[in-house]
Amino acid sequence: MDLKQIKQIIDLMKRSELTEFAVEEEGFKLKIRRGPNGLPVVSTGRNSNSPFPTSDSTPPMALANLANGPAGGSVPPINVGAPQDEAGIGYIKSPMVGTFYRSPNPESKAFAEPGTKVVETTAVCIIEAMKIMNEIQAETKGTILEVLIENGQPVEYGQRLFKVKLG
Repeated sequence: MDLKQIKQIIDLMKRSELTEFAVEEEGFKLKIRRGPNGLPVVSTGRNSNSPFPTSDSTPPMALANLANGPAGGSVPPINVGAPQDEAGIGYIKSPMVGTFYRSPNPESKAFAEPGTKVVETTAVCIIEAMKIMNEIQAETKGTILEVLIENGQPVEYGQRLFKVKLG
């Protein structure tokens, strides 16, 4: 199960009366339930063959930040007070809370530098969240103008990572 699927489940829970969701895949269990304050509470576990440690409950804020994107929730948008967007300029934003890495390892070159042409499926960085390395795709077409985050820095949901000239 990937992060986009988890976000879709959380969004579905927010729009409906669904109070609990559980899924078990090969070596992985995920349970999301509505907490007393309405925020999602996540439980993960492992099957006996899984190399992942068991955690009875993940801090709700880790997933609350994930769930409270621009669609709503109690957390204000990250870019409050951000400058007006320029015509023909877009941004690649963080789809999650985590740690930003420009390359797959310290010895490798960066996924994307200023001047790099990207398409929707181009990998531009990695965000580590809960000890899982998530490769982030551009999800837009254009040319990278600027890298807005330093390598190894923490990022928030919706935070701008790259400035892109669209087209």
